[in-house]
Amino acid sequence: MKAQINNTFKIDLSKPLDIAIPLSNTDANPIAWYIEKPTIEPVRFGDWVGKVSEGSSTNFNNIFFNPHGHGTHTECLGHITKEFYSINQCLIQFFFTAELISIEPENLNGDLIITKHQIDKALNGKTPEAIIIRTLPNSESKKHKNYSKTNPPYLSEEAAEFIRDIGIQHLLIDLPSVDREEDDGKLVAHKAFWNVKNVDELNSDARLHCTITEMIFVSDAIKDGSYILNLQIASFENDASPSKPIVYKIEE
Repeated sequence: MKAQINNTFKIDLSKPLDIAIPLSNTDANPIAWYIEKPTIEPVRFGDWVGKVSEGSSTNFNNIFFNPHGHGTHTECLGHITKEFYSINQCLIQFFFTAELISIEPENLNGDLIITKHQIDKALNGKTPEAIIIRTLPNSESKKHKNYSKTNPPYLSEEAAEFIRDIGIQHLLIDLPSVDREEDDGKLVAHKAFWNVKNVDELNSDARLHCTITEMIFVSDAIKDGSYILNLQIASFENDASPSKPIVYKIEE
């Protein structure tokens, strides 16, 4: 499936498939990168509390969270560059052809790694605009897991290069990172996917409008195959934003 400007797809907008993980201030919220759970609490001014159950006319909460460590988020190459780039400026379109594939990472030298060969085989010649990778086994615990200090699975550099080279613009995965949890700051998969050759001075052929979305969850009820992806973000001027990717099954 090669996306062309004149292709026509039929989808049912009344049947969205949400692959985002909700953000909450409970222990059920997933966590990565050694931080605490999010905080959601009412504003307080002296005796005034922004909570209807405590006498206010409105609920008026502050929210403290980290997009990279507290759930589903979409990031641009500004995540790894010296110069500031915003996801709100880099993501300028929101609907894409997408292929959902399921992969059981291979055990290589004690790490669980998604390889180029696995992705190539799963795509079977398809070149969508977006790829959605569901890792196996697909436990519901992904929606609540504390990933810190667990060395989760990740992409090999060759796999990220392959995804880039076949023209995929948006990479979505149900892991906290496409790179190894502790890699001495190398971030080889991030750099390969975005084609960032120098984080201090961005090369002209870096992939400015391509994105990585991490910490999604794809239910087993959603089968591998072709979809239309609606990639929704909040309008944060930041390298990353909490996001809500929605997929729609392409109808015959």
